Amino acid sequence: LGNHSSFGDFPRDLAPEAWSTVKGKSLSKSASAPGLSSGTGTMHAAFVGLGGAPRGCAPPPPKAGATAPRSVPTTEFRRFYDRGDLPIAIFHGAGKIAWKVDIEKLDYHHYLPMFFDGAREQEDPYRFLAVQGTYEMLEKGGPKVLPVVPQLIIPIKTALNTRNPIVICTMLKILQALVKSGDMIGEALVPYYRQILPVMNIFKNSNANLGDKIDYNQRKRMNLGELIAETLEMLETYGGEDAFINIKYMIPTYESCVLA
Repeated sequence: LGNHSSFGDFPRDLAPEAWSTVKGKSLSKSASAPGLSSGTGTMHAAFVGLGGAPRGCAPPPPKAGATAPRSVPTTEFRRFYDRGDLPIAIFHGAGKIAWKVDIEKLDYHHYLPMFFDGAREQEDPYRFLAVQGTYEMLEKGGPKVLPVVPQLIIPIKTALNTRNPIVICTMLKILQALVKSGDMIGEALVPYYRQILPVMNIFKNSNANLGDKIDYNQRKRMNLGELIAETLEMLETYGGEDAFINIKYMIPTYESCVLA
């Protein structure tokens, strides 16, 4: 039992007096030797393991959650509107925006990024005012939109990163209107594809397989996969000669709609 000397125990037949006062120890069952019974056990008892019994099924790996909606952060648009700092009001009865000043006289560097930021709102009247106001500013902005493009990237990226299908569809429609609102805007967006396109790559194939049923989202333009494909084609069309290779770098499955 290792108590006689540092080199081990004396043989029983040669040193019986050394063994006269020693009592055998009972080995207890442990987690490392579940098959070990009480008593001295056998020589290989510590290596029995589960004795061939199944260990059970391993738990499945957790979901990556790449398409799970994130929380929508609060916007500066809501705070400014509640404070009365925006030159807009609802024109009741017509579903339009009543501008307190001419749109052409607005400071686009200040107001356009704020309206883009408010486009991810899901509560009215903030959502309606921000989205409708963005469309009207893009429609009447003319050459004042192009210098503001770098300031619009963060609101666009924030809205797309919410992974909320409704918010993404809203921002994609605004992005299409932005590209068509003036000359050289499509080319100005090319350096920012790395911020805009990763979320589109995740949802590119988000098409509902309805069989022979009717997809009413086509009329409302809420089919996420088709809207992303339409937006990518528009970015390539208006983005110049470097647009396709940059889109292809971020979305490898994209096929050109311009190159034959």
